[in-house]
Formats: sequence, C-alpha cells, structure tokens
Amino acid sequence: MTNIFTRIKDSIEADLHDLLDKKEQKNPIGALNQYLRQAEQEVEKVRKLIERQYKLKDEFSKEYLRATEMAEKRQKQAVIAEKSGEEQMHAFALKEQEEYQARAERMKASRQEAIEQLEDLEQKYEEMKHRIKDMRLRRMELMGRENVLHANHQINRVMEEVSDKPFSKFAEMERYIDNLEYKVNSAYYKSTFDSKIAKLEKEMQEKEKQANQS
Repeated sequence: MTNIFTRIKDSIEADLHDLLDKKEQKNPIGALNQYLRQAEQEVEKVRKLIERQYKLKDEFSKEYLRATEMAEKRQKQAVIAEKSGEEQMHAFALKEQEEYQARAERMKASRQEAIEQLEDLEQKYEEMKHRIKDMRLRRMELMGRENVLHANHQINRVMEEVSDKPFSKFAEMERYIDNLEYKVNSAYYKSTFDSKIAKLEKEMQEKEKQANQS
C-alpha cells in the first residue's frame, strides 16, 4: 500500500514538474511566481506545525505538573496509611505513587523532547523565511531585467522600422513638421508683406520730402 501511494505521489510530482517546465518556457516569471507560492505554502505549513508544537509542549508541562502533584499526594497518603496500620490503603497509595511518578518522568522527557523539536522547527522556519525573502528579491531583480529586455526589444524594433522604412511614423512626423513650418512661414510672410511695403513707401516719401526742402 505504501508503494502504491509513493508511486501516485511521484507520478503527480512528475506531471507537475512537466507542467512547470512547459510554463517556464512560455513565461519564466510566471513559473517563478508559482514556485514561490509553493514555497510560501510550505513555510505556512511549518508555521502551523510550530503552533501545534507549542500547544503540545504546554500540554506536556501541565501533565507533568499534575502527575508530580499526584505522586506527592499519594506519597503523603501512603505514610498516613502506614502509620494507621492500613496495609491495603498503604499498598494502593504506593502503587499509585509509582504510576504517577513514572508518568511525571515520562511527561518530563516528552516535554524536553518537544522543546528540542520546537527549537529545531523554529530554526528551520527562520531559514525558510530568509530563503523566501531572498527568492522575492531575486524575482524583483529578474522582473527588472525582463522589463529592460522588453524595452530594448521594443526600441530596437521601432528603430529598425525607422531605418528600413522611409515613410515610417517618425519620417511621416518629420515631413508633417516640415510642411507645417513652411505653411506657417509663408502665412507669416504674407501677413507682414503689406505692412513692410507701407513702411518702405513712407520712408521713400520722407527722403523725397527732405531732398526737395534742401
């Protein structure tokens, strides 16, 4: 049964990797985002495990204290029963004390093991968070480089169109500006022509007048 589940798991992972490989060829940043989401999900699983481990440690601590208290209680009761000559009660109290004492020692060991496991989980959790942060930063760097590549590709394509086609958008724009400039200059010249002629005529009349007076 274990082998069947293992084969199913391996088959699903192989299909997933194949899908990611195809996606990576079409959209590498998209594939990276999916990898990152999967890594974040794994980090979240570890965080939940840490929460459960904290609860287990607290439960072990409570059970340890409870068993210790009961062991001490039964020990005192055994002394009282012995002094009172109650052999059956004395034997019962001693047996209970041993069981509670064994339980306390077991809970103490389990609590210590839980603490050590918790420290290991927290260390791994911090490492995973750092790796996730590094992956996010690397994704930002890759996205920046990809943007530059797209921008350069667009610029190169536009410049190729300009150099290869004389009537490209840039050439048409330059022609339009040249024509507009010619029309504006012509209109300006025409609009000022009459005033310039009138000024010349006035200057000629004043010169003739001055000549006649002299």
